[in-house]
Amino acid sequence: MTTKTNTKTTTTTAPKPLPAGKTLTVGATRAMTEEAKDGTLTLRLTRVIKAPAERIYQCFLDPDALAKWIPPHGMVGHVDRLEPKVGGRYHMSFATINRSWTQSFGGVYNELVPGKRIVHTDKFDDPNNKGELLVTIDLVPVQGGTEVRIEQRGIPKGPMADGAPYGWSQSLDNLATMCEIELPF
Repeated sequence: MTTKTNTKTTTTTAPKPLPAGKTLTVGATRAMTEEAKDGTLTLRLTRVIKAPAERIYQCFLDPDALAKWIPPHGMVGHVDRLEPKVGGRYHMSFATINRSWTQSFGGVYNELVPGKRIVHTDKFDDPNNKGELLVTIDLVPVQGGTEVRIEQRGIPKGPMADGAPYGWSQSLDNLATMCEIELPF
């Protein structure tokens, strides 16, 4: 893909697929995929963030915080709906800044354990991205912060699966930036 910006041209290449069972370290995030019997992939990510679990948990369930940190680099996020309760729904979208690409998705919260765990579904509005994903986020206190463990099940093979470890790594960088700072007020 080639992008024209002012007089500079930047070329980016599509991410290489992460072979099942192999671990990839992207920045401070470790990612591993595994192929399920139905042919979809499960992505597991871990990242230590130097912040209390409660603050990180809040960033997953506050619509303004989520819209700020979860879009990967070069994208913006918009949360249309977020009902942080078991059975509650959420809906949001990512877009490039010039809106040349957008992806909207939503789901239902299946489990919420304050400061510890979030389980929700993801379903994309685009009919070409079939299926429903199950996302489990566990927040585990460790020395110096919180280990964020994310498992995303049901990812269809292809560009979405190939880019997921990189996109999540960028999102977790954003989350760390948001959570690790101690504001004096």
